[in-house]
Amino acid sequence: MKEYKFKINGKDYAVQIGEADGKNLTVNVNGADYQVELENAPVAAPAAAPVAAAPAAAAAPAAAPKAAGAGLTIKSPLPGIIISIDVKEGQAVKRGQKLAVIEAMKMENDILSEADGTVTAIHARKGDSVLEGADIVTIG
Repeated sequence: MKEYKFKINGKDYAVQIGEADGKNLTVNVNGADYQVELENAPVAAPAAAPVAAAPAAAAAPAAAPKAAGAGLTIKSPLPGIIISIDVKEGQAVKRGQKLAVIEAMKMENDILSEADGTVTAIHARKGDSVLEGADIVTIG
C-alpha cells in the first residue's frame, strides 16, 4: 500500500492507495476506507494508474457535473458527512430539486440537481463521509 500526503485547499489529507484489482481499488483517506472504481483500467502497471488518478480525483472542481455514460453525475461540493439522500433510483427530478444534504463544519448544505432527468444511480448513503468531488447521484 502506497502512502501519500496531500494538501488540498489548505487541508491535509493522509492517503493510502492499495493495489488495483482490475478497475477497483481501496483508498484510505484520513482513516476512512473508500472503494474506488477507475474510469480506465490500468494497462501495463497496475500501481501506476491509481497513483496518477488519486490527486486528480481529490482536486476535482466542486459540484462539477461529469458525464457518466448517458447521465450527469452530481458531485459533493465540499468534504463532509451525508445526512440525507432525498431521492430514489428511478425518481424523476427537476433542475434545482434537492437531492441530498451534506453536513460540513456544523452546517447543512443542500445538494441540488443541475438538470431535469431521472435518478439512475445513487453513489452515497446516509452517514457516509465524503470528500470534495465525490459522486453523490447520477441523473440520466
